[in-house]
Amino acid sequence: MAITLKHLAAACALALAAAGLCAPAFAAPNVHESHPKAVKVLKEKAKSKKGKKEEPQQEAIDDEPEPDITDTVVTDYACELNNKITIYTNDKDGGHIALRWKNRLHRLERVGTTTGALRFENTKFGLIWIGIPSKGILLDSKLNRQLANECKNAEQAKPLVAVAAKN
Repeated sequence: MAITLKHLAAACALALAAAGLCAPAFAAPNVHESHPKAVKVLKEKAKSKKGKKEEPQQEAIDDEPEPDITDTVVTDYACELNNKITIYTNDKDGGHIALRWKNRLHRLERVGTTTGALRFENTKFGLIWIGIPSKGILLDSKLNRQLANECKNAEQAKPLVAVAAKN
């Protein structure tokens, strides 16, 4: 009988501890109301965390040298939302391009595709440029979103009627 009471007491203690951990947040006393200094400390911690998130990105930007764009063919693209992209290609190096996006020059490496689309990536910055005959798209693989869409150079921007009349 002593063993069962011991087990029962342990089970009750465990249940009480679990209930205390699962208590809703509104049941706890409000730290912000009772301690004004705590509010100031929490705000300072939040500000310092925001600043720390931006620092690694800045270090990554400063870390990579800009690619050499001498002796390259320059192609300007006009995209949706007035975004501009400039691509620098070199006939001697078909495996890389330099892409200017937001006043920063990035070196992208060619990745093979099964569809025949031109795909270039910079894994450090998460940039992906996909070029198809009708347009180009710039993607951010780190944030999983489009940066620029419907990017067209001067040749792609010509109306289809003018292209058909030319042939």
